[in-house]
Amino acid sequence: MDVLEEKEEEEQREELKALDSSDNLQDVETEVSEEQVFVPSDVLDFDWSSIDTSQLPSLYHTNSLKEEKLLLVAEHFLQQYSHLCPDRKLLFLHPVNECGLQPSKLYSPTTILKYQRGNCFDFSVVLCSLLLGAGYDAYCVHGYATRQMCSLDETLELCPLLMKPQEVPKYGMKSRIKPLPDQQSMFELQQEAKKKAETEAAQKNKGREEEQVTEVGKLKRDPWSGLRVHAWVLVLSGKREVPETFFINPFTGNSHSTMDEHFLGIESVWNHRNYWVNMQDCRNGCKDLIFDLGDTLRWEVMLSGSNRSLQQLSDAEKEKRFPDRTMDDMQEKEDMSLDMPQSWVAPIQISPREFETRCSQGRKVTLYKQAKLEKWAPYLNENGLVKRLTIYADSDYTEAVEVREWFKNREDLLVMREVNKQTQVTTDYFSPGHLLSLKAHSYKSLEPKSEHVMEFYHEARVDGLQKRVEDVKEMTEYFVGRDDFLHVRQTVFGKRVKKVHLAGTSIDSSRPIVQIKECFHRNLEKPADEDVAERIFLITEETISLTYHLKDKYITASKKDLFKAAEDDRRGRETVMTPEMCIIYEAGCPEKAKKLLPLYELLQELTKEEKQLKLQVQQSEAEVLNILEIRKNEENDIKLSVSMYNTARSEMRAHQYEATNTIEDEFLGQKEQGQDYLAPFLIQIGYREKMTKGQALRVRDNCLTDLKHRLINKVNIIQARFEKAVEELQKKEQWFQEKRDQLSTEEEGDFLTRYSEAMFHIHILALRLNREKQVAPQKYLALEEKLRKDPRLAEHLGHA
Repeated sequence: MDVLEEKEEEEQREELKALDSSDNLQDVETEVSEEQVFVPSDVLDFDWSSIDTSQLPSLYHTNSLKEEKLLLVAEHFLQQYSHLCPDRKLLFLHPVNECGLQPSKLYSPTTILKYQRGNCFDFSVVLCSLLLGAGYDAYCVHGYATRQMCSLDETLELCPLLMKPQEVPKYGMKSRIKPLPDQQSMFELQQEAKKKAETEAAQKNKGREEEQVTEVGKLKRDPWSGLRVHAWVLVLSGKREVPETFFINPFTGNSHSTMDEHFLGIESVWNHRNYWVNMQDCRNGCKDLIFDLGDTLRWEVMLSGSNRSLQQLSDAEKEKRFPDRTMDDMQEKEDMSLDMPQSWVAPIQISPREFETRCSQGRKVTLYKQAKLEKWAPYLNENGLVKRLTIYADSDYTEAVEVREWFKNREDLLVMREVNKQTQVTTDYFSPGHLLSLKAHSYKSLEPKSEHVMEFYHEARVDGLQKRVEDVKEMTEYFVGRDDFLHVRQTVFGKRVKKVHLAGTSIDSSRPIVQIKECFHRNLEKPADEDVAERIFLITEETISLTYHLKDKYITASKKDLFKAAEDDRRGRETVMTPEMCIIYEAGCPEKAKKLLPLYELLQELTKEEKQLKLQVQQSEAEVLNILEIRKNEENDIKLSVSMYNTARSEMRAHQYEATNTIEDEFLGQKEQGQDYLAPFLIQIGYREKMTKGQALRVRDNCLTDLKHRLINKVNIIQARFEKAVEELQKKEQWFQEKRDQLSTEEEGDFLTRYSEAMFHIHILALRLNREKQVAPQKYLALEEKLRKDPRLAEHLGHA
C-alpha cells in the first residue's frame, strides 16, 4: 500500500512539473494544481476544534468488530479497484469523521444541523437519509457537474471539498481529457477590441468615462469544466409510486432529470446498504447511463451477495431473479453475506418547527445583479409574506423599479402582489375560491375614484364576467361563455353633478350614463342580417344604433338607427312611430318601404332593455364599491389560515382565540370586563362557595341556553332586516315599472341611484347573515369549553 501511494505521488509531482514548464495550456492535458483549487474562505476560517466531540456518543470515537471487518473489506476493495482501474481516481470510500475516526462521511448530520457547515457530500447524506426514512429508494452520488450545479446558491465557484487539491478527480471514466478548444473567432475578437477602443476614445473626447458592462447572459467558457467534483442524490423509480428516476441537487432541493446536461458523470453511488462503482462511459454525461444497480457489468458492487437486499425486492422480482431457489435459501445466503453495519451517528432529529423554518432565523437574502431575493418561513410574517423579489435600476440596490411578493396561508387567498414603483400600480393575484371570485386586481389606490382593473374566475360567476376595467369616465366589462353571446359591454359616464341639500352641504350624485355599447359573438342559429353584432344606446341623444354581423361575401353590414320620441311628446301618452324615427340599411337589399309596426315593437323592446342595462351598470358600480370595501377590510385585518393537520399551530391558534375572545362582550352582552359572566346564573341557584353536581349542570345548561337564544335572536333580527329590504326594493321596482314612462331623465337617474344603494345594503345584510350562521356554532362550542374549564364548574364538568 505504501509503495502504491509513493508511486502515485511521484507520478503526480512529475505531471505538475510538466504543467509548470508548459507555455501553451491549450496543447497539454489539463490537471488541477494546488494553487488553482478554490476553497471558500468561510470553510477555511471555520474552527473545527470548536466542535465539542466529548459530548458525542462513544460510537463516534470507536469502531465495533463488524465495522473493523468492513474497513478491511473496503480497503481490499479499494486496492483491487486501484489495480484494475489505474487510470481512475481513488474512490470516496472511507474518509474520517469529526473525531478523526474511519469509516464515515466527513462529519455527521448532527454537526451539519448544529453548526450549519458542510459540503455537497454532507448535505447529500442528510437528504438521502430523509428520503430513505420516507420510504424512497434513494442513493448518494459522487460525480462531476457544471459550475452552475456545483455553486452553492450561485455564490461559490467550487464545492468546498475537504480533500487535498491534487486528489480532485478528472471528468468521466477516462484519465486523459484535453481541454475544450477556444471556439471564439479571432476576427470577432479583433472587431470587438476595435469597437471598444473607438468607444473609449469617444468617451475621453467628451470628458467622461463609462463602465463597459459585459452583455447579460453571455457565459464565459469554464476552464474547470469536467473537473468540478459534486455530490447529489439519486432517487430510483418504483418505490412510493415514483414514475421515473431523477436527481436532487442537495444545495437547492430541486429535482432534475437524469438527462440534465449539468450532470457530467458519476463515479459511485451508495446508501446505508452497499456501495456501487459506475463502470459505464460518461463521455456524454449521465444521459446514457442505465441505473440498474443489479447489473454487475455496469455497476461494480463492494459487498458480496445480492446488490439489493431481499427486503428491497418484490415477490415478482425475487421469483424472476432466483427461479430455482426457495425463499429460505435466499434468506440464509443473505444472512451469511457481509452487510453494512448500523449507522454510527445518532438519528436525525428535526422538529416540525425547524423543518418549517427552512433556513437560519427563518429568513434568507440572496443578492443578484440589480436584484434582491428575500425568503421567509411560512407564518413568520403576520401578513403571510414568504418571498419578495426586488428589481433595482442600479447595482447599489438603492432605486427599486419593481417589487414582487408571494404570500401563503392567507384567508383572503392572496398569493402574489406586483408593485411597479415607476407607475405606482399594484396588482394583486388571488387563488380560486375567493368570496367575490376575484382573480386579479390592479390599482393605484383602493379608493373608488381611481382606475381599477379586476379579473374574475368567470366559471364561478353566473354572469360569466371575466374582466372589468373602470376609471372616472368609462367602465368596460368582458364576458365569457354567455348564452346571449355578449362578450363586451362598455359604459361611458358623464360628469358628476353636485346636489345641494337643505343643510347647505353638497354631495356627489351618481355618475350619469351617457352611452352603453354591447358587442356580441356570432349566433349561427340566426341569419347574419338578423344577428346583432353591436348595439349602442346613446342615452343623452335618445338614440339606439344596431349593427348586424356580416353576411357571407359582403363587406358591409346591415344597420338600424332608432330615435326615441321627445320627452314632452311621450309624457302621459303612447308613443307614435313615424318614418323619421328610424334609418335602415340592409346590405344586399334594395331600398324599400319601411314597415313601422315591427320597428315600433323593436323600439319598445330596446327601450325596456336600455332600462335594464342601466340597472345592471348600477349594480356593477355597486359591486366595485363592495369589492373595494372588502379588500380594504381584508388588508386592515389580515388573517392567516391554519391547516387542520398542523396540530401544534392549530392549538396555538385556539389558545390565541380563547385569549382574545371576550365571552362577556360577544356572547353575553356584558360590556364591562370586570363582570362575572356566570353571575346571573349563580344568583338563580343561590351560589355561595361550593355547588353540587346538579347545580353545576343547571348553571351550564342555563348559560348555554341563554347564549343559544341570543344567537337565534341575532340571526332573526338580521333575517328580518334582510327580508324587509328585499320587500321594499321589490316595491320600488314595481313602482318604477308603472311610472317609468312618466319620469324625466333626472328622476330616472335618482331612482337608479337609490336602487343601487338598496342593492348594496341588501348585499351587506346577506353577508352578515351568512357570517352569523357560520360563526354561531363556533361561539356555542367556545362557551361550552370555557364552562368546562371554569374552576367553579370544573370539578363536576371536567369529565362531562
